[in-house]
Amino acid sequence: MTAVRRADGTPRVVVTGFGVKSPAGGAPDEVVAAVFSGKSQAVHVPELLEAGTAVSYGCPAQPFDEEGYFTRPERRRLDRMTRLGVAAADDALADAGLHGAERPAPERRGVFVGTAAANLASVVALGGHEHAGTLHRVPVPAVPMIMPNATAANISIRHGCEGPCPTYSTGCASGATAIGEAAFAIRAGRIDTAVAGGVDAILTPFVMAAFARIGTLARRDDAPHAASRPFDADRDGFVVGEAAAFLVLERADAAAARGVRVHGEIAGYAAASDASHIVAPRQDGRVAARCMAAALADARLDPRDIGHVSAHATGTRSNDAAEALAIDRCFVGGAPPVTAAKGVTGHILGAGGALEAIVALCAAAAGLVPPTANFAGPDEQTGLIDVVHGEARAVPVAPVLSNSFGFGGHDAALVLAPA
Repeated sequence: MTAVRRADGTPRVVVTGFGVKSPAGGAPDEVVAAVFSGKSQAVHVPELLEAGTAVSYGCPAQPFDEEGYFTRPERRRLDRMTRLGVAAADDALADAGLHGAERPAPERRGVFVGTAAANLASVVALGGHEHAGTLHRVPVPAVPMIMPNATAANISIRHGCEGPCPTYSTGCASGATAIGEAAFAIRAGRIDTAVAGGVDAILTPFVMAAFARIGTLARRDDAPHAASRPFDADRDGFVVGEAAAFLVLERADAAAARGVRVHGEIAGYAAASDASHIVAPRQDGRVAARCMAAALADARLDPRDIGHVSAHATGTRSNDAAEALAIDRCFVGGAPPVTAAKGVTGHILGAGGALEAIVALCAAAAGLVPPTANFAGPDEQTGLIDVVHGEARAVPVAPVLSNSFGFGGHDAALVLAPA
């Protein structure tokens, strides 16, 4: 990657840092290894078992050394979601080497965070005071704990980022939206660098009960490891996970001047809305296909230039069928190989697009497509695409198309080019 500007004269946006806290590990190489292993991270969750929820398993983020990131007062006033997000952002900035004097001016650094549910777990927990008649005992840090923008604000304060600091909520497309919008801000000259990604942590009895009520959860209580089945004919719902994943984005010329390692490029981005249903995807895949095509056009790439597709693929019957049709519509004449990480990580909501972007860039650089966990075979709808399973598949080093779709009909597509 030698050119520092795109064909339209705008700067290329490269990725110089990764950070992640997830069910599959607390470091990018751990996550990538877990996804390539095809081993599901789903387990029974004690809190859910105790509450007697209809589904008592999920994919919780692995514990990490919080004392290495936060003081004792910080651990008390930051809720779990914010701690995951801030720690992952810290790691990403450290990976990029952006802690020292080489950083751009504060006003040229932005923070872009995506979340599907924000601090819902804290809202539910703190709301219990109302029902218990203990409103006079609501904790002093309650307000900063339940602010939807708490993660973005804390990252900004911690690292002195005085540029744009938005929080996006486009359902489970939120992490991809944050990355794409950050890349656009850098291209437009508003900022020079950004930490961008997604975070969610809502693996609680209330949330699990709510998802169960609308029939979206996989029901395999006797075999949690086999429950998340992207594109599989026997899929019956998703497995809720929690994670945070962040990338550091920079102007390519600035990264070159610093001599820093580049993981890849945010080559294209597009967003759209199904404008169809509040929780179900548009079944004809038309808008999602158009969103993918728009991301390819933004990257100035032909569909034939894509090495593989990193699918959203939650494991629900309607979502996977609609996405398979959308991929088939976008790649007329034959889609490239398709993979889905959620068989391993579960559905990590707003963090999904960001974590999957990290995995996709690493996989593309290696010329390998990870296998899709728990995929035994397609049904009529998902048989439209070539789902990689069983073992990794070697492909030429090439850009990846990464899809993210959210409740509300939010579609986001990223084109990620390996360095």
